Amino acid sequence: MQFISPLSRGVLVARYKRFFADIALDDGTQITAHCPNPGAMLGLNTPGLRAWVSRSDGPKRKLAHTLELVEADGGLVGVNTMHPNRLVAEALAADAIPELTGYATHRREVRYGTNSRVDFLLEAPGRAPCWLEVKNCHLRRSGALAEFPDCVAARSLKHLRELTAMVEAGERAVMLFVIQRTDCDAFQACHDLDPAYATGLAEAAAKGVEVLAYACEMSPDAVRITAPVPWTGAG
Repeated sequence: MQFISPLSRGVLVARYKRFFADIALDDGTQITAHCPNPGAMLGLNTPGLRAWVSRSDGPKRKLAHTLELVEADGGLVGVNTMHPNRLVAEALAADAIPELTGYATHRREVRYGTNSRVDFLLEAPGRAPCWLEVKNCHLRRSGALAEFPDCVAARSLKHLRELTAMVEAGERAVMLFVIQRTDCDAFQACHDLDPAYATGLAEAAAKGVEVLAYACEMSPDAVRITAPVPWTGAG
């Protein structure tokens, strides 16, 4: 995924009200950027962190800038939770996720469950449909372990139950975590921050929902999915 225009670098002044971030750009400009991340952003919202923002002059936008990356623990971390679906779409088209190859079509935002839309529905003649949910993962607290979620994620738990229902109906379901950072070599559900989700992920996997985690290559120019990361279960 190539960023449409060059990102501007600055320093994070404050992240507040979940969706706002004040940034002091390197050119001396002070801006307020949209922060497209509903989570807690633990370890990624500390004032003084290096930050990169994109700019769009669309007439319907209230804020021209969007917070895309921060530098933490010596590396870049993607905080834009809108990007994983685009990253996965590109990876599917390039057959870059071996577990998900061989499907003729990749439909997005297909209705299923209770008032939900699955991120992707993969279909091919002679194969059971594959219902694919995607989550952004950017939390790392110790060692090289990526964790999800970074706060209570009731809606994500609902998605696990809906994926489980697809498996029980005889179809395939996959939960894919996109780790937008380069310093993790294992993935785990975060039990202390959301025990219900961690338990739910383990239960969904036991009933046949496949759990995948993939790391990304990160730069201010582009982000792309690279290699699988093993899932170690609930923390």
